[in-house]
Amino acid sequence: MTMDCSESLMMQATSRRTLLLGGASFAAWAYLPKFARAADGRDPRFVTIILRGALDGLATVAPVGDPDYASLHGAIALRPDGPNAALMLDQFFGLHPAMPEFARMYRAKQAAVVHAVATSYRDRSHFDGQDVLESGFSGPGRVQSGWLNRALEALPKGERVMSALAVGPTTALVLRGAAPTVGWAPTALPQAADDTAMRLLDLYQHRDPALASALTQGLQLEKQAQGDEMKPKPGGGGAAAMRLVARGAAKLMAADDGPRIGALAFDGWDTHANEGGPVGRLAQLLGGLDGALAEFQSGLGARWRDTVIVVATEFGRTARINGTEGTDHGTGTIALLAGGAVNGGRMITDWPGLKPANLYQARDLAATTDLRAVIKGVLHDQFGLGERVLADTVFPDSAPAKPMKGLVV
Repeated sequence: MTMDCSESLMMQATSRRTLLLGGASFAAWAYLPKFARAADGRDPRFVTIILRGALDGLATVAPVGDPDYASLHGAIALRPDGPNAALMLDQFFGLHPAMPEFARMYRAKQAAVVHAVATSYRDRSHFDGQDVLESGFSGPGRVQSGWLNRALEALPKGERVMSALAVGPTTALVLRGAAPTVGWAPTALPQAADDTAMRLLDLYQHRDPALASALTQGLQLEKQAQGDEMKPKPGGGGAAAMRLVARGAAKLMAADDGPRIGALAFDGWDTHANEGGPVGRLAQLLGGLDGALAEFQSGLGARWRDTVIVVATEFGRTARINGTEGTDHGTGTIALLAGGAVNGGRMITDWPGLKPANLYQARDLAATTDLRAVIKGVLHDQFGLGERVLADTVFPDSAPAKPMKGLVV
């Protein structure tokens, strides 16, 4: 049995109308300039993936070398040897065995892990934690715009990327704001036949030219993003859905006139019960995430070289498992970086240790790195955003969280 919080919402399929509205803006990309890094002429891409529900960072990248880890995580702890052993990233940390693609990227120095990281939020509400994660403010409920939209607004005029890709049935808070975005959501519901679409198009052309134009552009967007291999297949489950979402987004972002910035979210990481160890529920989710990252790499093609993907969650989970072999809402967790532009092959952490005296409120992995510093460092290196605009506009009142250096090659 699983016991998810009511706050943790499942991903929903989009409506045809949502797709059409996204498609109506999509055609404008053809007229937008590219943003190139002046120093080396690169055409950078940036993607943020939000894991909603609070990821167990101690189960995803396990500190198997910490003498207190195995007893705290009990039956679900990863181990460095034996069946379904952790994929060791160094002598201390082991990656969950459901993530071989990320391990491959790590060995190729195209992926890195930031551990014991958190936003400035220190309470345990999913809603408030996600609000802080996506708004970029230090507290919840302060604004209706996101840090990635404000970063888009701050890009240099004349070279700025005017639009970003919002993947999902609604635009995530991280991408809401004054800068324009375009939406695309893969359809999980049975689709209308082509002749039905053509009949609707004929009807709209006679009665509503604006809606007819939107339908035309929406159909073009759907064809470009999905293609025949993107048709929903029965029995694929959540992991397959993650791969499909990433495959479609990568296709759009690989295009010469496609968006350079994108955001998407995967739900369902709230593991209060039966979390599972090297196999089980969390393993299935991590396998889906791992597949999604691999889809981005293959789908972006040559653009992968200039890409950074940041995977983040609203907070971590308790260090000690509970009575139902799950974990409750915690604090410190991980952030994953992947992409050809990542200065990878590294564990980045000021490890606080898991002794009882070192835990936050005697229960959570203590956060020693501010997630804003990580994202600031990527935005600075990828798009040249200055420290001041990052501290005042993108992440307001965050001057003490200096951009982390050296995350991008």
